[in-house]
Amino acid sequence: MPAPASVSRIAAPPLTERQEARRRRILRASAQLACRGGFDAVQMREVAEVSQVALGTLYRYFPSKVHLLVATMQDQLEQLHGALHKKPPAGGSAAERVAETLMRAFRALQREPQLADAMVRALTFADRSASPEVDQVSRQTTAIILDAMGQESPTPEQLSAVRVIEHTWLSALITWLSGRASIAQVRTDIETACRLIDLPSPPEGRQ
Repeated sequence: MPAPASVSRIAAPPLTERQEARRRRILRASAQLACRGGFDAVQMREVAEVSQVALGTLYRYFPSKVHLLVATMQDQLEQLHGALHKKPPAGGSAAERVAETLMRAFRALQREPQLADAMVRALTFADRSASPEVDQVSRQTTAIILDAMGQESPTPEQLSAVRVIEHTWLSALITWLSGRASIAQVRTDIETACRLIDLPSPPEGRQ
């Protein structure tokens, strides 16, 4: 259901403490409904009721449920990032740590397959209007991977490897959700992509 034409999205300035608390209630309601019934269960009117905000207010934060569910995915990844700070991956190499991190993310999504399916479907359906939310998901995923690598100033080659790993992780999640890949296959694909991290950089002058 699209947002009413007269309703615009909240942009800068940054949200106040009260607005941020309201936004968090909306995201919790979105996740709660998706856990119960997947993508179709997330209806904007019901999200407004569960989060105790007016429907018009909800649309000012999120113009559609695609925007909302992509933002929900970013929020779930942010929570994972916080958990990883408390218990970092223990692998000996950067590739091992990133693989362990992404498998922990995968297992977290595996525990709530309806929520995972809803968020991935929204990410797949997202058009240009949802670019800010999609970009936030990508930035959060990149930050998680770089933290696992222990890399604050990645080289262009490392960033390229991170992008390939992100694409592999998302593709593996989609194929698992559709029943076309086992968890063992997911792990193998992720571990294979993560080996790109430990490859030597190309000789200077080669692009």
